[in-house]
Amino acid sequence: MENKTKFNIWYILMAVWGILLLQNLIFSQFRPKVIPYSEFMQAVMEDKVIEIAIAKDRIHGKMKDEEGGEILFTTVRVDTDLSDALTEHNVKFSGEVENTLFKTILSWVLPVLLFFGVWYFLMQRMQAGQVGMMQFGKNKAKIIGEKDIETRFDDVAGADEAKEELQEIVSFLKQPQDYVAIGGQMPRGVLLVGPPGTGKTLIARAVAGEAGVPFFSISGSEFVEMFVGMGAARVRDLFVQAREKAPCIIFIDELDALGKARGAGMMGGHDEREQTLNQLLVEMDGFDPSNGIIIMSATNRPEVLDPALLRSGRFDRQVLIDRPDINGRLAILKIHAKRIKLAEDVDLSVIAQKTPGFSGADLANALNEAALLAVRKKKQTVGIEELDEAVDRIIGGLEKKNRVINPKEKKIVAYHEVGHALTAVLTPGTDPVHKISIIPRGLAALGYTQQRPTEDRYLMSYEELLSKIDVLLGGRVAEKIMFNSATTGAGNDLMRATDIARAMVAEYGMGETLGLSTYPRQRTPVFLQTDQPFGGAREYSEATAARLDEEIKALLDQREQHVRDMLTDHKEALIRIAERLLEKEVIYEDEFKSLI
Repeated sequence: MENKTKFNIWYILMAVWGILLLQNLIFSQFRPKVIPYSEFMQAVMEDKVIEIAIAKDRIHGKMKDEEGGEILFTTVRVDTDLSDALTEHNVKFSGEVENTLFKTILSWVLPVLLFFGVWYFLMQRMQAGQVGMMQFGKNKAKIIGEKDIETRFDDVAGADEAKEELQEIVSFLKQPQDYVAIGGQMPRGVLLVGPPGTGKTLIARAVAGEAGVPFFSISGSEFVEMFVGMGAARVRDLFVQAREKAPCIIFIDELDALGKARGAGMMGGHDEREQTLNQLLVEMDGFDPSNGIIIMSATNRPEVLDPALLRSGRFDRQVLIDRPDINGRLAILKIHAKRIKLAEDVDLSVIAQKTPGFSGADLANALNEAALLAVRKKKQTVGIEELDEAVDRIIGGLEKKNRVINPKEKKIVAYHEVGHALTAVLTPGTDPVHKISIIPRGLAALGYTQQRPTEDRYLMSYEELLSKIDVLLGGRVAEKIMFNSATTGAGNDLMRATDIARAMVAEYGMGETLGLSTYPRQRTPVFLQTDQPFGGAREYSEATAARLDEEIKALLDQREQHVRDMLTDHKEALIRIAERLLEKEVIYEDEFKSLI
């Protein structure tokens, strides 16, 4: 469309130029003869001039030629006195005729060019609008050629089990005939589930890179538009393009934006999202997996997906991409550390121990923050101090050294944090204390105590849960011992301790009221953190709820008394460490142990 439009415009411009040249040739014979002014004066003397018209700069008229005929002439006017003087001295003179051909052509061409320029601009805008309307039904997938994908399995760390599961997909895309010969079929869809930032999109690109096939990448939200039917059209167009480039991988990120359970919306089964989902289900049933088309999707909310998506024959293989363990975190740190200049004494295994629960994205962010801090301090390499500070910044927020806190509140915060730390070190089975700080961080944290796990834990015993409650209550108990009063600073600690106690009684079967009966909390996202409190539809009587509340309160009171007795026995150490913390504001593990 666009090339054709340009072709017509050039032909029109050529026609305009042709008309102007033809006009110049045809009418040239009817143009008046330009003569010098002296020749005009001579003709006047000889009575050859028949009539004239005098203008400001020119004289036009009719005169007799040598053969007795009449011709039109024009001459440039010359000053009369000057012409008389020149005539007396026999000087031949004439007026200079200005060449106006270029001006004449320009006066024609410029308006024509301006007109066609405006017309061409409007046509382009109209065509762009028409193309935009036509593109509504086109998919918005980013198509990455097999030669442009540089990601490999070696670039993905901390997900060894997932890579082993997906190795079959790579093998099938490379040599599908081996599976066809034995009668086997690869899964039509692979669903990658896991918390945010764990590398689901990265591992999908790695599969395409290892297999050497094109990679169609699109987000689930890009299918749905305000116009009815556009999402379904995009799904159809996506699969048409995929069939043309097979073998290939179709990757749909954030599948929950498209694949939520039908009927859950306010508009029932007639809204655009559900029509798009229906079309996706139909397309997944309609293509032959032996063609080499693999559909991969990623989500961190598998609990909201439509059951029809997860049945056999569609997304029949689910691969968990979980937060890495300590070995995985160390491998991820090594990969991202390749682009950062680390000091020789940096031990990444220490950082891996300090970052339980960190995803791959969090670890990459920690290394990047450490590099920025090193540049800010005018250092040439990133040291362990910058890495520690970067981890603390991600966990607790930005350090606010300039926040002014009155001495009384600062003293309360110091005893509160030392109460946490001292309880942790005196309680068996808790993680060792790595750092105590009374420098404010983030929005509300006036201080914090950091513990460093020595290993990843997946199960917790009854005693270990009690130890967690003890450490959480240590700050408030220290305030009560030293100041005989309590502050609002322990609000979050009390909420977390209450949640653990309630979970022990109502979920884990560790209480006396319910025994082995459990009433878990309302259904919450599997991989997304939420601050939703314990609650939901209660499935027990008011009498049972009252007994639960009594048992939870009794458990918390018991642990508070236990922590009070423990800190009272070590009151001297509590005071000594708190006074040292008020002086230095930050105490690390070695100094803390020496003060105990």
